[in-house]
Amino acid sequence: MKKNADSTNHSLYDGFSEPDRQQIELALTQIALIPDDPHYHRPKGVEVAAILMEFNVDLETILAAILSDPRLLQLNPKPDIKKLFGHTVGALVKDVNWLNTITVYSLEMTDQPNQAEILRRMLLSMTQDVRAVLIKLAFRVKRLRGLPKESYEIRRFISQETLDIYAPIANRMGIHQLKWELEDMAFRYLKPQSYRRIAKSLNDNRVARENFVQRFIELLKHTLNEVEIEAEISGRPKHIYSIWKKMQRKQLGIEELYDLLAVRVIVDNLANCYAVLGVVHGQWQPIPKEFDDYIANPKENGYQSLHTVILDPDGIRIEVQIRTRAMHEFAELGVAAHWSYKEGGKHDAAIEKSISSLRKLLENRDEDEVLGESFRNELFHDRVYVLTPKGQLIDLIKNSTPLDFAYAIHTEVGHRCRGAKVNGRIVPLTYTLKSGEQVEILTVKEGGPNRNWIDVNLGYLKSAAAISKVKNWFKNQQQAQNITTGKSILDKECQRLGIKSPNLTELAKYFKQPDADKLLETIGRGDINNRQLASFFKIPELETTSTKPQTVKLVNKSAVAVEGVDNVLTSFASCCTPVQGDDIVGYISLKKGITVHRKDCDNIQHLSPEKQGRLISVSWGAKKASYFVPIVIRGFNGPHMLSEVSQILAQAKIHIANVAMDTHPDFSALLNLTIQIENTDQLSLVLNKIGCLSNIAEVKRKT
Repeated sequence: MKKNADSTNHSLYDGFSEPDRQQIELALTQIALIPDDPHYHRPKGVEVAAILMEFNVDLETILAAILSDPRLLQLNPKPDIKKLFGHTVGALVKDVNWLNTITVYSLEMTDQPNQAEILRRMLLSMTQDVRAVLIKLAFRVKRLRGLPKESYEIRRFISQETLDIYAPIANRMGIHQLKWELEDMAFRYLKPQSYRRIAKSLNDNRVARENFVQRFIELLKHTLNEVEIEAEISGRPKHIYSIWKKMQRKQLGIEELYDLLAVRVIVDNLANCYAVLGVVHGQWQPIPKEFDDYIANPKENGYQSLHTVILDPDGIRIEVQIRTRAMHEFAELGVAAHWSYKEGGKHDAAIEKSISSLRKLLENRDEDEVLGESFRNELFHDRVYVLTPKGQLIDLIKNSTPLDFAYAIHTEVGHRCRGAKVNGRIVPLTYTLKSGEQVEILTVKEGGPNRNWIDVNLGYLKSAAAISKVKNWFKNQQQAQNITTGKSILDKECQRLGIKSPNLTELAKYFKQPDADKLLETIGRGDINNRQLASFFKIPELETTSTKPQTVKLVNKSAVAVEGVDNVLTSFASCCTPVQGDDIVGYISLKKGITVHRKDCDNIQHLSPEKQGRLISVSWGAKKASYFVPIVIRGFNGPHMLSEVSQILAQAKIHIANVAMDTHPDFSALLNLTIQIENTDQLSLVLNKIGCLSNIAEVKRKT
């Protein structure tokens, strides 16, 4: 085979057994089927696999890298990778192909760090095996190496995407060699002049700098040997992009950056860290303000090391880092402590464990099913990442619904949500979202949430924050309704008593309420009744007059006592339907005995002077009784409204004596009910509950 006879392909076999080499040979056979195309400049799988060989990866990673060559997708028929190489390699290739074709990134994300972070998490979460991300990073290295052949626009886009998305992922995964190469190449294309200026400065002084560092290392080794401290000492490399970032951050020229000369000292134990520090400070002059003890005071991410800067006899600055082997391994394994320090992110134990597993697998070619399983299950798999129609990424908890998405966009969008589209298709509001899907919310101009949304058994919402927003909406609506009802009750009572401007502050204080709104809410809820209000004003109840006709309904005579005497034959006026708890008065009729009215009844209020003499004092009797009260409900969606109202009344054990409903073409409805209740407190409670329904506009006692 010609295509696998060169030195690059031969290097793919290094370190593998003969059966493994046969698998690599079979993968290269598939690549040999691709026709030559001199105009094709995209990364090729074989070259990507060669890059990965530097990281001592396993056979499956090498096979997947070779077979992820985009040109294989153009073959007809396409090779059956799962059949030829197994399920794991097939899944890896599928993930890499997806990563190579994802088009979510935009240049605007450079100024939107939160969006870039969500995209990084999305890329990591949507791959079944994190080794696919490693292959993708190698593809990106190869892509950057070929950018000189591309247009300026492509170079700029690929380079910026690399700095925003892929270099931070490499850093997060602890693969620092890839991170540095990605950053330096991307920086070279984005800021070529700055890159060349720093590169030239480093090159001009490279030999002298390396010689100086080597002499310092030899002198430090000799000094430590004299005090019998074993240590591993090496120069600490600096990379062009990191140098430029420090120049920008500190507003310094490259000649002013002291840590271009840097060494790292690794010792066996904690005591030797401070012993080496004492030797260094005793041998050379330290700069006090440049000393940091991250061992005694670790960084928030857990990073530990001693950092000091010393001056040699010629006044040249040298940075020295001192740490134990365990501290060094913690910093170099690529766990969360390292990447959060570099990127300013939050510590995440799940990420830390998964990254550690990845690094160990890279260092050991032996198949480890446990580590492989940790890749699939532990890295961001408790989240789902979806897009708005404009391409904005939204981070949600796993199993979120379109309704969760709506509330994540804005509380009002959630309240007014009535439907959703996912990838252009109408879906139920209970649909379970998957990462990468695009979601569009359908809203109404006005409206509120449905109480079903907070029923966990119905599956509308999974986010605790969204559920809280819905509950708060209903709470606020109930409060507002009670305040409105309370104001109406108070106004009517004041009108009845002849009070023009009640002092709400004094009234609230009297009833031990913190303010006027809380007072009105309490009145509306029925906790303060008319009799209690009248007791505050200390005004005798007024008799009223009217010439309007009245009708009556006979009731249990023991329900009312006439001038303190029970068992007097009475009847209730149907014009005002008094209920136990209402302030009442009796009227001696000519034919039907004593008729009981509410004191605020219009017929009583407008009695002629000659008929006022027929009014008699009555009170509620001791025995329980029930009363028929008409109520009026206005809302929309008639059948649904009737069902919900009936359910509330049934739960309150309230009998419906009569019902009539009118519906209209605009879906509004008018519902007239006659219900049987025991007292005004029960009536107030049930009216408040009905008023809290999302499709109810108004509910009141019919007068």
